[in-house]
Amino acid sequence: MSERQQKRTQKCVSCGVNVAGTNAAAFDCPDCGTRIHRCATCRKQSTLYECPDCGFRGP
Repeated sequence: MSERQQKRTQKCVSCGVNVAGTNAAAFDCPDCGTRIHRCATCRKQSTLYECPDCGFRGP
């Protein structure tokens, strides 16, 4: 998959909204290193997230 296609399919791990081209955050899971994406709304509201690979939960 090309980088352009990956950006189109990036979804917020908390709410599922497409985050490509938005003011989203991308970071590695503290436990397993999987790339996690969060939308600005979920970040601002401190919505809980769960890593899809290892189940780590964070604010």
